[in-house]
Amino acid sequence: MTQKLSLVLEPEIAFEATELEKYVLQHLGFDYLKSEIIIKPLKRSIDARSRNIKVNVELEVFVDESPPSIEIFQKNYPNVSNSKQAIIVGAGPAGMFAALRLIELGIKPIVLERGKDVRARRRDLAAINKDHIVNPESNYCFGEGGAGTYSDGKLYTRSKKRGDIRRILEILVAHGATDEILVDAHPHIGTNKLPKVVTELRESILAAGGEVHFDTKVIDFILKNQEIKGVVTEDEKEYTGIGVILATGHSARDIFELCQKKEVKIEAKPFALGVRIEHQQTLIDSIQYHKSERGKYLPAASYSLVAQSYYKGVQRGVFSFCMCPGGFIVPAATAPGELVVNGMSPSRRDSKFANSGMVVAVNEIDLEPYKDFGTLAGLEFQREVEQRACKLAGGGQTAPAQLVDDFLRNKVSKTLLETSYQPGLISCDMTEVLPDFISNSLQQGLREFGKKMRGYSSNEAQIIGIESRTSSPVRIPRDKETLEHITTKRLYPCAEGAGYAGGIMSAAMDGERCAEKLVEFYG
Repeated sequence: MTQKLSLVLEPEIAFEATELEKYVLQHLGFDYLKSEIIIKPLKRSIDARSRNIKVNVELEVFVDESPPSIEIFQKNYPNVSNSKQAIIVGAGPAGMFAALRLIELGIKPIVLERGKDVRARRRDLAAINKDHIVNPESNYCFGEGGAGTYSDGKLYTRSKKRGDIRRILEILVAHGATDEILVDAHPHIGTNKLPKVVTELRESILAAGGEVHFDTKVIDFILKNQEIKGVVTEDEKEYTGIGVILATGHSARDIFELCQKKEVKIEAKPFALGVRIEHQQTLIDSIQYHKSERGKYLPAASYSLVAQSYYKGVQRGVFSFCMCPGGFIVPAATAPGELVVNGMSPSRRDSKFANSGMVVAVNEIDLEPYKDFGTLAGLEFQREVEQRACKLAGGGQTAPAQLVDDFLRNKVSKTLLETSYQPGLISCDMTEVLPDFISNSLQQGLREFGKKMRGYSSNEAQIIGIESRTSSPVRIPRDKETLEHITTKRLYPCAEGAGYAGGIMSAAMDGERCAEKLVEFYG
């Protein structure tokens, strides 16, 4: 006999296997005490809306019978060594999942990545953290696995129509991720564990006859009669195939500039810019869980905040972005002379700090001073803010910072708090670092958030700049049905860099869809 149960449980029951089994037995009735039961969790989510915190659990119970064998994704890829080939620019989640899907469909992927493999990247991350040296080709944004590998590893998405979420999660499990991600409402692998998963994804591509080339920067497109034939790399090699999937990520500014130069149509896209805000995790726990300590079973608490601001008659959104409970703030610049920060969390989320992007929507009117740059106006605005922040903070990767209540009072902080940001902080007036409309809107938003979460907007928190790579300021337009570029044939703009995704899961699903459409029309 099989029963499906939806239970509302105490955390110490929901997260402890033996206690959960006892509870289920009692729930079913003592007639089942002599039965053999197997419990299979399906979904688990925390409800912390009241002081009496509960966990919603969905599960299947099999009584005196074994669970049916459910087909879970297995690594069983065909060999495509001698097949037609397609070019993928970028080895982030979109590029890697596009490559695997091409293999499944009988096409050989040639993956070209400007950065280093996931293990070699670590040396460059150490250099930017310790020595303030930015390698433009290998950093927190560029390299195998993309920006997500070393900036958190969240696996949840609001996108429900772009692909098969369960399939992506199963592929990750098949390549070494914990099967807990198949159950948790907000699955997360963790920055410390993602490199191994990324390495296994690459090994599957290579074992099936695909190619992955690191330190291979694309500098030109091979175009003829509004059709892309392939690409040219910095070492003057040409790679051609049935089509090109462009999965370069949101920070590949040179690719946007190349598109403009080669008359491959691009468009300006809305984006947001602001700061990272950092608290002690215990403060966020106490606010969200309504208790002084979260205890053994509850995970590090997170939050999501949004408000509306008005500046010179223009309304704009202020919102938290990429919240990292139990995490760290990291330097994410992609060129010397820039200052960019991002957030990440290890799998256990056991840092004593919590951080989140706190950003403001940038509107078309804000980019009027940059109109001479055309569709690259947002990119130039973004770059100018990053360079100003770097200059004001001393020219390295030391980040400008200010205590939150001091920021609200327009007062320069005499001292700053302990931080997770390894290159260090320098006290600055953030209204001088940020454009007026950003700083004013942030002040309005933070006052609202302080009302929603008591203690949030106090001097127990600090803002750290600049959080500017929330998404690409440029979109590379494509047909809604075919996913092909609207004017350049055989070109498939993909994921975050093209303006069509916002995280690991949505990027991976978009990579699969682009691969499928490429093969459908040209394979």
